[in-house]
Amino acid sequence: QLQLVESGGGLVQPGGSLRLSCAASGFTVERNPIGWFRQAPGKRREEVSCLSSDGVSTNYADSAKGRFTISRDNAKNTFYLQMNSLKPEDTAVYYCARLQYWSAYRCYLPTQNDYWGQGTQVTVSS
Repeated sequence: QLQLVESGGGLVQPGGSLRLSCAASGFTVERNPIGWFRQAPGKRREEVSCLSSDGVSTNYADSAKGRFTISRDNAKNTFYLQMNSLKPEDTAVYYCARLQYWSAYRCYLPTQNDYWGQGTQVTVSS
């Protein structure tokens, strides 16, 4: 049974940093593409970043490029999203996910419910 559990969200001032973690079970992160998505109030869920199963290729949304970094720890079966220089517009619920397939062009939202974590709130405000 797949399970993904996010942690690390919270309230941070503009310009600050947060590191989100996603502890995975029921599958191996080093053998599967993984990603982070977010959903702000009143908006659709959108891609933030994803990492290929071989750990070599990454995709970032334009809003995340240069500020966010996706990584994984195979030994812990956990992956991360390091977020720096946070802006108020980064405020959203952030979700980690196992991707159903890898694309070199974008991070496709999984359609299977059990491929998602429960989400963690990130609020950027002074």
